[in-house]
Amino acid sequence: MTALASFTFVRHIDGLRYRFERDGEHNGRPAYRRTDGKVWCVWSPADGWHCEITGDLVTARPLNSLADAPEPPATVWRSFKDDRSYLYDLQTVDPEA
Repeated sequence: MTALASFTFVRHIDGLRYRFERDGEHNGRPAYRRTDGKVWCVWSPADGWHCEITGDLVTARPLNSLADAPEPPATVWRSFKDDRSYLYDLQTVDPEA
C-alpha cells in the first residue's frame, strides 16, 4: 500500500481547512506536517495516530478508529488545546481539486 501523500482536516463548525503533507517517517509510519509547519500528524505505540505540536503535546485524536491503522484514519478527529475543542473530518481527497 502506498502511504497518503496529503490530506485535509475540515472543521465541522465553519469549514476551516488545514492541509497536511507527507514529510518523512515517525516510529516506522508516515509522518505528516501541516503546511504552515505548526502541527504534525504522527503515529506512536503509546498514542496511536494523533496530532502534536512542539514539545510532543498531543492536540488531536481520531474518534472511533483503530489506533494501529497504517495511515491516519479518514474519520472524525477531535482537537483540544487549552479550553477549546473542535471536530474535524479527515478528508483524503480534496473535493475542490
